[in-house]
Amino acid sequence: MNAQKTVKLSSRIFIGFSAFSLGYVALLSLFSPQSTMDLVATTLPNTDAMSSIRGIYGGVGLVITIQLIYLLIKDYYKGLLFLSLFWGAYAVSRLITIFVDGSLGDFGNQWIMMESTFSVIALILLFVSKKYKNG
Repeated sequence: MNAQKTVKLSSRIFIGFSAFSLGYVALLSLFSPQSTMDLVATTLPNTDAMSSIRGIYGGVGLVITIQLIYLLIKDYYKGLLFLSLFWGAYAVSRLITIFVDGSLGDFGNQWIMMESTFSVIALILLFVSKKYKNG
């Protein structure tokens, strides 16, 4: 397998993994918003809170998942561009929390490392893919 095919396959696997992960949380949030919030030890106090989790993590998460599947099939380069921004924005949001509100707990520390890593992986694949896209 040549380098270009390896990069394309690796990119598609990464996009697929991201879509699967986000899709899992989206479906969990649609069907059981409290289960999503149990991951961060937070109780949803009322139906408005449940509706918000369903909407943001569930509905919006499902749209992002569908978009990633589309990009995986149609334009993996744009998928990588999106994921570099997506995962990077999550990591930056956690950094803002550290500076504004104080240190993160175990969950936040684990996820800032994962989101940062995913963003870097997307950026590396993006730059390597650009080499083959343009030349």
